[in-house]
Order: sequence, then C-alpha cells, then structure tokens
Amino acid sequence: MTNQFNKPRWLRDLLRFLPLKSQFVLSGNIRDLQACEVAPEVITPQTFELTLYRALREVGYSQVLIWNPLLGLYGLQTPDLPAVGIDELLHQIGLIPEGGRAAAGIDSLANTLENVVNLNNDEPVALIIDFASQLTIRANNLTAAEHQLFTRALVLSHQARARPAGTNRNPFFNTLIWLVEKEGDLPDWLLVNNPRIRHIPVSKPDSTFRRALASALIKGLSGWQQATPELLAKAEATFVNSTEGMLLLDMNAITTLARVEGLTINDISDAVRRYKVGVTEDPWQKIERQKIEQADDFVYQRVKGQNHAVVHMLDIIKRAITGVGVNRKGNRPRGVVFLAGPTGVGKTELAKTITSLLFNDESAYIRFDMSEFSSEFSDQRLIGSPPGYVGYDVGGELTNAIREKPFSVVLFDEIEKAHPRVMDKFLQILDDGVLTSGRGERVYFSEALIIFTSNLGIYKLSETGERIANVSAHDQFDDVQEKVKNEIERHFKFVLNRPEILNRIGENIIVFDFIRPDVAEQIFQQMIDGVIEDLQTQGVILSFTPEALQSLKKIALADLSNGGRGIRNQIEAHLLNPLARELFKLNPQAGQALEVTQLQVGKLTLE
Repeated sequence: MTNQFNKPRWLRDLLRFLPLKSQFVLSGNIRDLQACEVAPEVITPQTFELTLYRALREVGYSQVLIWNPLLGLYGLQTPDLPAVGIDELLHQIGLIPEGGRAAAGIDSLANTLENVVNLNNDEPVALIIDFASQLTIRANNLTAAEHQLFTRALVLSHQARARPAGTNRNPFFNTLIWLVEKEGDLPDWLLVNNPRIRHIPVSKPDSTFRRALASALIKGLSGWQQATPELLAKAEATFVNSTEGMLLLDMNAITTLARVEGLTINDISDAVRRYKVGVTEDPWQKIERQKIEQADDFVYQRVKGQNHAVVHMLDIIKRAITGVGVNRKGNRPRGVVFLAGPTGVGKTELAKTITSLLFNDESAYIRFDMSEFSSEFSDQRLIGSPPGYVGYDVGGELTNAIREKPFSVVLFDEIEKAHPRVMDKFLQILDDGVLTSGRGERVYFSEALIIFTSNLGIYKLSETGERIANVSAHDQFDDVQEKVKNEIERHFKFVLNRPEILNRIGENIIVFDFIRPDVAEQIFQQMIDGVIEDLQTQGVILSFTPEALQSLKKIALADLSNGGRGIRNQIEAHLLNPLARELFKLNPQAGQALEVTQLQVGKLTLE
C-alpha cells in the first residue's frame, strides 16, 4: 500500500486562501517542475503553470489565463481538462483573440488586470502574471508607467469583491497571481501590510517530493523491467539521497542524460555525478588499488616522521575510492581532513603528495591561503560578487576552480585566519557539498577532497591575554595531540562560535608531531642529497668531507622549532648561498668534481 500523496505546501496554502484574498504573489522555486498526481497513485512531473491550472480548475475556476511579456495573453488547458470559451473570455476583457491567444503588451497590462478582476461571470477566472519580476527595472525606483501599473493593482486588490460560485456556493474572487523570483521584485508598498494580497514562498522540493517523482522517473531507465523490487527500492533511495538540494527539473534532466548515455538503473548514482560535475570519466574509479596499497613508501619519502598522519590520510583516501559512506549524502565531498600541528612539519607537503598520488598531477591541487580572507567581505572572492557589484562577471576564485577541476584536492591553508563569515561557506561545503556562486550557479564539491591546515593549538592565550606556548617539542606526542585538539575545540566553540564545523569534520582531525632529532637528521640528509642531485644535472660532482657535513648538520639542526622549513632555511643560508658564490667564481667545467672541505656560519671552502 502506497502512502497518500499530498500537494506541496505552497499549493495547499494557495487553495486555502483563495476565498479570502484577491491577489497572490508566488516567489522562489517557480521555474521547477512539480510532482502531480494525475490519477490515483500515478505521479508525473508537470510545469509550475500547469500545476496551478489543474489545482484551480479542480476547485471551481472555469478558465485560467496566463500572461507573459513574449506570448501575450492565452488560456491554459490540458488534454484531460480542456478549456472552453477562451476566445470569448479574451474578447470580454477587451482583447482581439486568435486561436485562444491575444497580443497584450506591458502597456496594456493594467487595463487587462482591471477587466479580469471586474468580470461578472457565473464562475471565477484566474489570471497568472508570469515573469512579473521583469515588469520593473528597479522595484524601489519605478518609472511612471510602472508606478501606474502597480498602483492600479493595489487599488484593485481592495476593490475586488468575492462572489459565491460552484455547487457549494463558496466565495471566490477573479484571482490575480503574480509569479516572481523573489518577493522584493515587486514594490514593497504593494505587498507590505496589504490584507488583500498574500505572499506564498515556493520552496525547493524536499525528500518526500523527490521520492514521489523518483519512482516514476527511474522506470524510464534501461533495466527497470528486469529489476527486482529490492533493486528498484535501492535505486530510488540512491536517486533521492544523491539529489538532495536539487530541483525536480534536475532529476528529470538526470534521467534524460542517463537514457542518452546508455546508463542503466544500476548506474543512477553515476548519472547524478555526471550531471553535477559535467564530466563522464571518474578519476576516483581509475586510481589503481595496488598503487594506494603500496603508497606508504611513496608518501614517507616526502613526509618524514608523521607515520600516524600518513596512515590516517590513506584510510580516508581508501574510503573515498571505495565510496564507503559517500552515497549516504551524495553531495558531500569525497573526504574532509583537518591537519593541525607546528609549522614546518609536513602538513602542506602531505596535501601535495596525496594529490600527486591520486591524480599524477600536482596541478589538481588547489590552494587558498586563508590569511588573504580575513576581512568581512572576502567571502565574495571565493564565490564571486553578487549582481550589480564590481567583479560580478569574473566569478569566485573557489567556485571557478572547482567548476574547472571538480576532481581535485582543495587545501585551505591556515584556516584559523579566515573571517568567520568565510567559515560559514565552509559549513555549506561540508554539510551540503555545494556552493551557490555570486551568479546563482550551483557548484558541487562531491568529487573533491577537502583539506584544512592550521597551527591552532600550538599557542594559547594566558589569563592575562598573552600568547604563550601550549605545547613544546619536549612533550610526548600523546600529550601534544590531546592539548592541540582541546585548544582547537575551544577555538571553534568559544572564539568562532561555530562548533558545527568541527562536528562536520568529526574524527578526521590529524595532529602532526614536532620534528624530533632523529627525523630531523633524515630531513637534513634528504635535502643534502637533493642539492647533490641538482648539481649533477648541471655536470658538477659535489661531495663533503665528514667534518664539513657534520658542521653543517650542527648548524641546521640547532633549532628545530620551525621544523623542516627551518632546516631548509639554514641549509640555504649556510650552504646554498656561499656555495653559489664559490661556483660563480670557479666556473667549473662539466664533469668536474668539487668537495666542501670546511664549512662555518655563512661561508665554506670548496676544493
């Protein structure tokens, strides 16, 4: 037994108030399809206008006219609910009909409204003014003609009188229905405190209406006739869950795309993905499983001393590839990770390494330095400026990047430096997996891996407001991990007042350890080997005496507070710079062998 189908809330509100209000303003999701029960237990998608037509005819309206700036005025009808006498009705309201249609421009619309409202027929009629948002250039600065149109509409709303109609003799008006994208598209003085006009917002379809339509749509896909009831139910649930936040129009387009590209009922989630991100190939499915299984050595070569972080990150990658937990809410990113810890310990390097591992291309790594997004309105840099503002035509840096490369690793570096208003955008990404750009376009993050990095927890504020160390390299790693996580939690809860962001990240906060002396030696040796290899490509064979190498190591590892980045800085200052000076003077020939025999602070001896 199926559940009884209920009309959408906006339609129930409209029907309830028809005897009480003379005009209505419907705003919001008015361009979407609607799920309609055209026969008992038969649900089908219909246009918004035809949904209105059916509902009005069923409650007693004899005819429903619709006006739009391109087609003029014409009568609505369906095969099962044909309209009669449209030409006669058009003639009654002062127009010249031709086949159920009459030319009616904006300049004559005011007269048309008045003539419809004052019709004295036995049964009520309705007039839908479509694209009413385009009737004004600026709703708060009307031209003389615009002002006259809406003034007459205002007066008519109060002059209109209800008359009994139908077998039950219920009161009805000759109703005017304005369709607008948003309530503010019409003058405020027409709507505000007007007891004769009711504004009804039309929301996006919830899961109930997506489910009502999903069953009908998937029956048009290949393989549905052979599918078991269990498989049909699974496909329907996948379709509904993966289209959260989307329109019924999108769902209809997805099934059309599936039929065109030969996808079956088993591929419904792939059809949704193709529609969202606009590409056919799925790089996540092309990643070699063996490559990930053997990834430890590849990552450890570049990220030293953070084995626990590497293991945790690779577990998240395996979840992203296998899809475990992904289809539960299909819009959410493939993975979300929060990397915390001291500076120079490999957080950014791990993000780059994972990008290279996944896509064999570090250009799929998109980095945003959040210190550049610390002002209140910097969120517009991410999503783009709204209409009418400078930069509207350029778009947002983040939304443009994801639209161009939906399969990517997105790194938000030093997240704690972002303005709280920017943080709200992250909440949308983590929760819904979608951002609406300044142009109104929906951009999906369902195929991206989101990585946040932060130095939060390394320092904290004392009771006097002084910034002091929260952890040090002398602490055991377990203590470092606990203190850092506690400080991160405190910051999001009490400083940013956004604990919900942490809730979306869950247990994927990975705390990096300080660079310990044994790991520092590995990093040092790797950097020295890199210098030697770089010179070999230029035909210079470089070596070190044990004493010179030990001197350099002592200098480079004297202070590990800045991690691997600090080691690199010391090598640049005390090896690379003096080495470049000596090589410039010597101008060695290809194949020539040189040895660093002595090295002191800022200078060396080369033989």
